[in-house]
Amino acid sequence: MPNRLAHETSPYLLQHADNPVDWWPWSEAAFAEARRRDIAVHLSVGYSSCHWCHVLAKESFEDEAVAAYMNEHFVNIKVDREERPDVDAVYMEAVQAATGQGGWPMTVFLTPDAEPFYFGTYFPPAPRQGMPSFRQVLEGVRSAWADRRDEVADVAGKITRDLAEREISYGGTEAPGEQELAQALLGLTREYDPQRGGFGGAPKFPPSMVVEFLLRHHARTGADGALQMAQDTCERMARGGIYDQLGGGFARYSVDRDWVVPHFEKMLYDNALLCRVYAHLWRATGSELARRVAVETADFMVRELRTNEGGFASALDADSDDGTGKHVEGAYYVWTPQQLRDVLGDDDAELAARYFGVTDEGTFEHGSSVLQLPQQDGVFDAEKVASVKERLLAARAERPAPGRDDKIVAAWNGLAVAALAETGAYFDRPDLVEAAVGAADLLVRLHLDDHARLSRTSKDGKAGANAGVLEDYGDVAEGFLALASVTGEGVWLDFAGFLLDHVLARFTDAESGALYDTAADAEQLIRRPQDPTDNAAPSGWSAAAGALLSYAAQTGAEPHRAAAVKALGVVKALGPRVPRFIGWGLAVAEANLDGPREVAVVGPSLDDEGTRALHRTALLGTAPGAVVAVGTPESDEFPLLVDRPLQQGEPAAYVCRNFTCDAPTTDPDRLRTALSG
Repeated sequence: MPNRLAHETSPYLLQHADNPVDWWPWSEAAFAEARRRDIAVHLSVGYSSCHWCHVLAKESFEDEAVAAYMNEHFVNIKVDREERPDVDAVYMEAVQAATGQGGWPMTVFLTPDAEPFYFGTYFPPAPRQGMPSFRQVLEGVRSAWADRRDEVADVAGKITRDLAEREISYGGTEAPGEQELAQALLGLTREYDPQRGGFGGAPKFPPSMVVEFLLRHHARTGADGALQMAQDTCERMARGGIYDQLGGGFARYSVDRDWVVPHFEKMLYDNALLCRVYAHLWRATGSELARRVAVETADFMVRELRTNEGGFASALDADSDDGTGKHVEGAYYVWTPQQLRDVLGDDDAELAARYFGVTDEGTFEHGSSVLQLPQQDGVFDAEKVASVKERLLAARAERPAPGRDDKIVAAWNGLAVAALAETGAYFDRPDLVEAAVGAADLLVRLHLDDHARLSRTSKDGKAGANAGVLEDYGDVAEGFLALASVTGEGVWLDFAGFLLDHVLARFTDAESGALYDTAADAEQLIRRPQDPTDNAAPSGWSAAAGALLSYAAQTGAEPHRAAAVKALGVVKALGPRVPRFIGWGLAVAEANLDGPREVAVVGPSLDDEGTRALHRTALLGTAPGAVVAVGTPESDEFPLLVDRPLQQGEPAAYVCRNFTCDAPTTDPDRLRTALSG
């Protein structure tokens, strides 16, 4: 019989709706039940494409005896971290403080007042490698709750007080200057892996936001080392197994330093960020590889993640059926030499094996290989390679596909809107711009209420019950601002303004300018989460700072500019010390230091050939964070277009920065020079 999760919209929660565990969603009612029964709360946090979450569920939550014990002695709450990033952040901070590490699944035991007292991640069904079994953990916690309640209360109280007293090392209200950004670059150089690209050792995550900083730093300063690190990292990732050589798109991370074997789940946020990064790398260098990867990644998102409502699904699973009914990680993506021969015949299979680095020993499990593009001598016949890829992709499509998490997350869809709008504009792909408009339209229609407050998620055309957090407001505003620049439709600028007004009113500390991840009127947890570091995606703090800065450049809104500069104070503090973990913050700081530049393109119409040439040139400018407005001289859609006449009846571009404007130009080449950083 289904449990209480059967009525939820989260695919992750629905995966547990038939467990014998009597799960509750996160709610006051669950804690009230724990108080009524005087028992502890077991909080389990994960997400739908998390491999070890599935393993824990299969081993323990589907076990009738374990479930009966859980139901008797605990109120069990299941949380999708993607729906409730605030709950996840608060308790993950406690897990990391107590154990020195964190991850998912996250297992936390709480008092009925939501105070944590025991922590962990995955626990096996039987003791293993020094880890207790999940049943042993349950029994130990129940025993402590029954027999040592005072001790538990002391631990819970101390942890909660410690969390409440943690203050961010906030660097004041000054944005970083030349010195701090140079120090950040030096720090990245020290952590850079010159042999393989990327930063640090295994596991290796795609450093998309750091690459954005490197590209902007190079554009502003001409630092060749910054561009070299960006180019080499992007090339190594694109040639590695972390990139899907047949279908496009990136896996979550590489388990090794060489980008060979990925953790195979594909996340929307990674692909949106990387699509935009490769498009920007092409803009800076003209690299054919960068162009191909940007377009293929955009096509992957539209083909495999777009939902019927026009938004973008959150993720594809790492696991899928290997053809025998068994779910295996990577089964959809890997190949043996024999599988190549079965599809291609002997001669073409031999070519494919050389081209993609497939060997008899294999690079993955059981003699299978992840497809790569190894550097090698010799020239391959392009037509033959295209034919091989087409046939392998068609054969792969016959395999059981990985599961898809169809939940629409506002923030990640904002990132996708920005990436698809720009990629479509750069490479003359109006279909990609249309896909961006479709997703933006869904966000307005379904996620925004009458007061322009955002819902965090939706599914199947129905908005979820959870309020948007800071990253939702920042990333959706970022997407709308990019769409406004690309389409010349000022309504997207207006919507960005509505969202950013909420950031100023509900997420910003009026005195310090510090930002919080949850609104002042959101549900009160044991701590109000506040994390400025960029991890898998821009932090809400960095995302909001970037959108505020761009909006201020488009509109001249001084409160938004002041808030952006104040928010960058934390980048001044953290950038020189931990540049890998504040990449988007550093990229925004580069834009702030450059102006950012404001470009107004006016013409008799948006379809006029001269107007389009200037508009395209403006969008392709590499000056960090430059904003673009396009329209007719009579247009009132963009403040930047006010009092911008045509020049002798010709379309013209106006470039301003820091309250100073260049002479207007009708020449795309002169505009290109003015925006070359």
